[in-house]
Amino acid sequence: MKPAKYPHVKICCISSTREADLAVKYGASAIGLVGKMPSGPGVISDELIAEIAAGVPGYIYTFLLTSETTAEEIISHHRKVNTSTIQIVDRIETVVYTTLRNELPAIKLVQVIHVLDENSVTEAAMYAEYADALLLDSGNPALAVKQLGGTGRTHNWELSLKIRELVDIPIYLAGGINPANVKDAFNFVKPYGIDLCSGVRTAGRLDEIKLKEFFEEVKKVKST
Repeated sequence: MKPAKYPHVKICCISSTREADLAVKYGASAIGLVGKMPSGPGVISDELIAEIAAGVPGYIYTFLLTSETTAEEIISHHRKVNTSTIQIVDRIETVVYTTLRNELPAIKLVQVIHVLDENSVTEAAMYAEYADALLLDSGNPALAVKQLGGTGRTHNWELSLKIRELVDIPIYLAGGINPANVKDAFNFVKPYGIDLCSGVRTAGRLDEIKLKEFFEEVKKVKST
């Protein structure tokens, strides 16, 4: 995949229409809406996800973060919320993608890869044959209580760079990204997009000052 010239930005863990409006105001091209999870921040009801997704401009991608792993459960979850994109945060059987494509042909499918070791590179190459994009994060689905995102931790960007160079679909980079390191993250990995949650929040709430600072740093990336 060719390096991106500048990053698209997805602000995740959106919990209200106000937060969605703020994210869009400062330049987000996508927002993340978190369904039920075994752990992590930002979980909201399906009813609220549907309300927020319906209220943003049509050019903004709305991501449903789902922890469901079967085709039937993923489809059922999506039909409650009607987002433009489904972000699958756990490992699923690749055959599930076939059913999702058949049942939800207009919906983009993004597979999360929890970047842990060289096995994550192999996993990314496999899912790249099925997904529309990959999102490289810092969770760990092998723990007793799965970490499927929102850790606020960075991971080994060397592995993320290897994945970005290996696959031919867009890559979002997530995990511990904030105003202080977004330029380094982009310049090193050169992903299609940057995804963040805690990096622009204070006490769990979207912080307009941090959000503004973050997008000022993103603009510096775009100008180089």
